[in-house]
Amino acid sequence: MLPAYLHFASLSHNAGPIPHLGQRYDLTGTFLRERGNTVVCHLPEGSETEAVIRDARERFRGMVGAEKLAFTAESSLHMTLFQGIIETRRALPYWPSDVPVETPVDDMTAIFMDRLAGFAPGETFAMEVTHATPNGLTLDGVSERDRAILREWRDRLADLLGYRHPDHETYVFHITFAYMIELFDEATMSEWVPFLEDIVDTIRRRAPVIELRAPAFCSFEDMNHFEELLVFQPV
Repeated sequence: MLPAYLHFASLSHNAGPIPHLGQRYDLTGTFLRERGNTVVCHLPEGSETEAVIRDARERFRGMVGAEKLAFTAESSLHMTLFQGIIETRRALPYWPSDVPVETPVDDMTAIFMDRLAGFAPGETFAMEVTHATPNGLTLDGVSERDRAILREWRDRLADLLGYRHPDHETYVFHITFAYMIELFDEATMSEWVPFLEDIVDTIRRRAPVIELRAPAFCSFEDMNHFEELLVFQPV
């Protein structure tokens, strides 16, 4: 497993502007209206996975430097399977080429609902936590078979919805806990390195396989809630 610092070197003072700050959330940690849609897997309520992930999130909140993070609502915890559209990113290839980028978000959600109406769900896949950063957890399929199934889900969704992000082939699955408000200094980063390694070890011990609810097409007003509109039960 790679050292934790390699996964959040971009959070140091030498990293430049902070993505999404002032657009997705402000300096007080308040999340701003940023509407869109997406396909995500929420955590199963009452599961060991939910308990483990929530425990990890609470430990994050108690860490030195946590005041420099904007934490999303606990109820929003999820793994994104496929990115939808978002009103702050109206450009190709983040938008279907056959739909004007000026199309209102609600209309885009309705268009996607129509396209997804006949979508045949893929197979079940198993996920595991591989790394952690101050933003949350990195996940991957447990086996090569699981990783192939994930690619198949994403490829078919991309073909049906009509776009592929530049990172389509290299997308990193994750569960977000928080966004950066202020970049960490070196002293803070040094505190987080062993902490994050311990977080990963603890989660992998308690929940070697991360339980997830079925993928669902969702709409959202901001990063605090993802409303399930259409659920795809894996076969």
